[in-house]
Parts: sequence; C-alpha cells; structure tokens
Amino acid sequence: MIATPAEPLVLPAPAKLNRMLHIIGRRPDGYHELQTLFQFLDHGDTLHVRRRQDGDIRLTPALAGVAEEENLVLRAARLLQAESRCRLGADIHLEKRLPLGGGLGGGSSDAATALLGLDALWGVGLSLDRLAELGLRLGADVPVFVRGHAAWGEGVGERLTPVELDTPWFVVVHPGVAVSTPAVFGAGELTRHTPPITIARALQGGASGWRNDCEATVRALYPPVADVLDWLSTRAPAMLTGTGACVFARLASEADADRLLAEIAGRWQAFKARGLNRSPLHDVLGR
Repeated sequence: MIATPAEPLVLPAPAKLNRMLHIIGRRPDGYHELQTLFQFLDHGDTLHVRRRQDGDIRLTPALAGVAEEENLVLRAARLLQAESRCRLGADIHLEKRLPLGGGLGGGSSDAATALLGLDALWGVGLSLDRLAELGLRLGADVPVFVRGHAAWGEGVGERLTPVELDTPWFVVVHPGVAVSTPAVFGAGELTRHTPPITIARALQGGASGWRNDCEATVRALYPPVADVLDWLSTRAPAMLTGTGACVFARLASEADADRLLAEIAGRWQAFKARGLNRSPLHDVLGR
C-alpha cells in the first residue's frame, strides 16, 4: 500500500495485553527471562505518514516528557532510513491515545508502525524478519508488533511463536499513576524463579489460570494500582498487563463491557476493546 504525495498513509498502532507473564530467571546482563502471551487490541494510536522528497523526518506533535532523541517513532524512522540508505523522508503525525508507561506497548507499537509504514511508503521492501531485527534494537516489545500476530514470547519477549488465543472483550483501566519498569524489575521482592512451562501447557490451562508475576510487586509499590485491581476483580477476572500501570478485565460480551464502563465512569480513565490475534496494521498494509 503506497500513499500519494497528497494522501498520507493512515496506520493503526494497536495496544497489546500480556495475557500472562512469568519471570523465569535473571540474565547476567541484568535483563529478565520471560514467558508471556501477547495479544493485540482493536484500540490504539494512529500514525499519519506522508512521503517527503528532501530526506527530512518530521514528527508532530512533540510528546510531553519525551526528548526527541528518545522518541521511538523518530528513532524507528531514522534507523530504517539509515539501514536502507533511503534518501526519502516523511512527515509523521501521531494521534496518541495510549497512556505512556501503561503496559500497553504504545511506544513499541508506534515504532513498529513507523517501520512497516515507512518500508511501504519508501518502497524499501525489507522482510518481516529484517524489520523485526531492527525493531529489537529499539525495544524488546517492538518485534511482536512488527510480526503482527498474537504470540508466545520468550527471552526478553523477542523469541516469538504465533498462537491463537480467545478473543473476548476487555475493559482496560488506567489507575492514574506512571509505573517505572526499572523500579519493578529492580525490586528485591519480585518473583524471578517461576518454573518454565511449555506453550502447550500455558494454552491448555486457559485464561482462568494465567497470572502476571509483576503484579504483587506493582501492588506494593503503587497503591492506586492495587485499588483498581481490588475493585475490578469483584466485577470480572482482572490482571495487570506488563509492568503496568494498566489493569484489564476480561468480559463475556460487549454489553458486559459497556456495563462495566458505566460503573467505572468518574473513578478512573478506561476504555473497552476486543482482543485480536492479527494486528490491524497488517490488514491495512496487506502484509
């Protein structure tokens, strides 16, 4: 899918949930070995990307609290430009809906959308494998968004095996605090030695048996997250995603999600979304 100079590509950058997250060890480099199940949501950010002929890459608007050199969209665009030796540039406008530091993968998804979108816009034609390699240089969660399928993740989350998960409705709640991922992974009380399991065992157990090993630590460090988890768990099965701060509840129907949202109104920021096994970005790009 190639945009014309007058018509930008309009590309989704979907949120993700960690339907389960186990920490099975700590590596010598300080990173943690994980086992997790990634699933996309039909809710997220949107990138509007227009080709430039002069090689400049411009992003609007600036993100509050994020320096330009740390912005994953700009870093992704410049990395692809350098690796492909492409002389084209781009104007990128980011519609930001996902909270920063929410555990929904917003920045990683934005970066993946920039990589795939600019690969198409500039006619670079890199494989998904190569784009995923570039994505991993930007962050551990970027490859799953590049590959675009619900997945079992191992390592730091970059070793991916496609899976098919149930696709219920979710209500996702933001407790109104920012969670520091380094603080969570650096906490002494964090569970780090959950026994490894196989994909088959994880899927056989089903959602009722899934958990997030970060949840107890985040509860202790961030009481507002604990408040949301306690309240939400009385209404539906609820869990932390990633290292938080967002918490999600699994619902049987959209009507149930709407009723829960009505209860939440005025307490916290929240949205409803459907679980997806295929990223809507890949549908738009025809990948």
